[in-house]
Amino acid sequence: MHRLFVALRPPLDIRDALADLMDGVPGARWQDDEQLHLTLRFIGAVDRPVAEDVAAVLSAVHAPAPEVALAGVGRFDHRGRTEALWAGVQPHDALAALHRKVDQAMVRVGLAPERRAYLPHITLARLPRGAQAEIEVEAWLARHAALASHAFTLSHLILYESHLGRAGAAYEAIARWPLG
Repeated sequence: MHRLFVALRPPLDIRDALADLMDGVPGARWQDDEQLHLTLRFIGAVDRPVAEDVAAVLSAVHAPAPEVALAGVGRFDHRGRTEALWAGVQPHDALAALHRKVDQAMVRVGLAPERRAYLPHITLARLPRGAQAEIEVEAWLARHAALASHAFTLSHLILYESHLGRAGAAYEAIARWPLG
């Protein structure tokens, strides 16, 4: 089985700026440079023929390369416990349109459409269940609330395979297509 997702990768200077934010929350598992991406569509575990179909339909997705900028930070929580910290991007319109195209392509290969609302973001850290850092999380969110960057272009659609291990997930880009 192949655990797949479709994403966009920010340029090196943006990834470097994001790396500068990664501290100050005890127990957080900060992403490394290879993990920094903006997910368009999580696919999940599929067998090889479906993975090949996914790659084929993604190669036919045509869209302008989105131009965005970093815009603030946030968190995902579940039952009052922070699970992840992220950096936001703006504007959302071009990303939402590209998300819809990718989602429609996934439906064409027989996958269920995405049911969750799409919130463009770049995950910076995951907090394991035992982490007790809510005060530090609040301080981190306040310290980086005004995060902003120059505009940058997300120039390639990338199909990633996720390999899960004890230290977290390792991501491997298995195909990429230029946008624009």
